[in-house]
Amino acid sequence: MLIQVDFDSDEAIYIQLCNQIIMGIATSVIREGDSLPSVRQMADMIGVNMHTVNKAYSVLKREGYISLDKRRGAVIALDIDKLEQLEEMRRQLRIVLARGCCKNVSREEVHELVDEIFDEYRLEMREL
Repeated sequence: MLIQVDFDSDEAIYIQLCNQIIMGIATSVIREGDSLPSVRQMADMIGVNMHTVNKAYSVLKREGYISLDKRRGAVIALDIDKLEQLEEMRRQLRIVLARGCCKNVSREEVHELVDEIFDEYRLEMREL
């Protein structure tokens, strides 16, 4: 898995790392049971402080994407409760959709965008 950090981004590095790991899971680049590099290895790979990687792994653990095992390190372990995830998506979508409404994005354009993104995930999964 290739992790690329944009050091010029306004988005915190630990959030970029979390998002890229989640995208890797969504596209099946990373699968249930796969081990992630150790905190030290990941920090060396992407050129960041170990505390940054540790924070990202802690967030991923709290959100139910990984488990931390003393022998295997960070392991992909998806124990996300679907109802809880839907509520979180609803909260985040409210903000995204409000921004779109302010810029006159139509319902149809939103639906097309969602379909396009889902199709990208399906395509990437088939290619693996």
